Amino acid sequence: MLFNSLQYAIFLPIIFAIYWLLPHKYRWVLLFGASYYFYMSWNVKYVVLILFTTVVSYFAARLIEKTESVRKKKALLTVTLVSSLGVLFVFKYFDFFVTSFCDLMAKMSIYASPKTLGLLLPVGISFYTFQTLSYVIDVYRGNSKAEKHFGIFATFIAFFPQLVAGPIERTNNLLPQIKEEHHFSYEQAAYGMKIMAWGFFKKMVVADNLAVYVDRVYNNVTYHEGFSLLAATLFFAVQIYCDFSGYSDIARGSSKLLGIELMENFRSPYFSSTVKEFWSRWHISLSTWFRDYLYIPLGGNRVKKVRHYFNLLVTFLVSGLWHGASWTFIIWGAIHGVAQVIENIFHVRNEKSNKFKRILSMITVFVFVCFAWIFFRAQNLSEAVYVISNMFSGIAQPVEYIRNGIADMGMSIPRLAVAIGVYIVPLAIYDYASLKTDVISWVSEKPKFVRHIFYGAVVAIVVALHAIGEVSFVYFQF
Repeated sequence: MLFNSLQYAIFLPIIFAIYWLLPHKYRWVLLFGASYYFYMSWNVKYVVLILFTTVVSYFAARLIEKTESVRKKKALLTVTLVSSLGVLFVFKYFDFFVTSFCDLMAKMSIYASPKTLGLLLPVGISFYTFQTLSYVIDVYRGNSKAEKHFGIFATFIAFFPQLVAGPIERTNNLLPQIKEEHHFSYEQAAYGMKIMAWGFFKKMVVADNLAVYVDRVYNNVTYHEGFSLLAATLFFAVQIYCDFSGYSDIARGSSKLLGIELMENFRSPYFSSTVKEFWSRWHISLSTWFRDYLYIPLGGNRVKKVRHYFNLLVTFLVSGLWHGASWTFIIWGAIHGVAQVIENIFHVRNEKSNKFKRILSMITVFVFVCFAWIFFRAQNLSEAVYVISNMFSGIAQPVEYIRNGIADMGMSIPRLAVAIGVYIVPLAIYDYASLKTDVISWVSEKPKFVRHIFYGAVVAIVVALHAIGEVSFVYFQF
């Protein structure tokens, strides 16, 4: 069930109405049933996996909290890590590692046919696996109490707004909210609807429309050269941001309708003046997860410089691998890791005092991020190298370079103007304004007729310009 589907448009209002009609003590039952129904709408069989991960983490946390033996606590934690990550490895990484090993042997003139499993990747497995792991680790560290009520705990793991693509919620934020009694607030519900509307604009208008041109180029990169490769790369940077942050907005808005606050997952990332700042604004729930459960345990920056740089590289290599079982993702992570090491070596900091320098830094970081996105989007390394090698072919004749590239993408000057003026510019204005103010609250404070004109315009644009069909979210593949 996609957020941008008719099924969800029916599902959410029904859950919303029943939720607020039910007494508090039965609401978790509704959320539990709704969440598992939501997940089973993708593939009924794979509900076994989330149940397995939930059961293991539930009992492991209970046992960890009860035992006083440090050795037994570590053993229980190890069992949880191995079992949960083992399931993730089998479904997501087994074929990749087997194929890579056989390719390596072939280069040594040792040939073997890879025995792959060919399993379908369960939707959301990376997200709910990390959420269960953070819960058990927090209990092990003594930062959280083990939840005794299995049903409430299972609801916390499977909470439908953030189940399949995050944000990856922390125990101390989401779990208590599921247990608390909430009272309906019109203001909170209205705010949630407004966040959802903006999320639908980003997903259905911006991301899905730009995806048409991105896919046309990146699905057949060797048939393109010059400006079409450059434009597709820039479009992809906007597409993936709007696709994923749009999902997060809809998730947060859906949750707000139920009186539950999810963490903010994006904060105007393309207005960052350093790569480090970019990662404090992009996929915040994942970057802070890696910070707290990998980077800091490795020693963080409290060690010698060389070890600190090693910790950064390892963290971003694992982050790349988390995104997908492919060398392109690993290289994408490595590029970001190396960039942060360089920033540390040269003591690069956020530029705030000088506006010109900050703008220059933001442009530099955006160009760098777009360069790294090439590896993220390309289907293999050779295609990524092809894009980098050919995106500036013919630039010596700029007019022809742009004209041929536009035609090569199947675009026209008017369509390009719409892409920039209707899709990208409003997004940039909103994100820039969000650096200093809550845009939704600011609009909500305006006179009624102004608000209604604005809301009506957003809805009209979504209805009129949304891409045809129910397009899946990019991050579902992770």
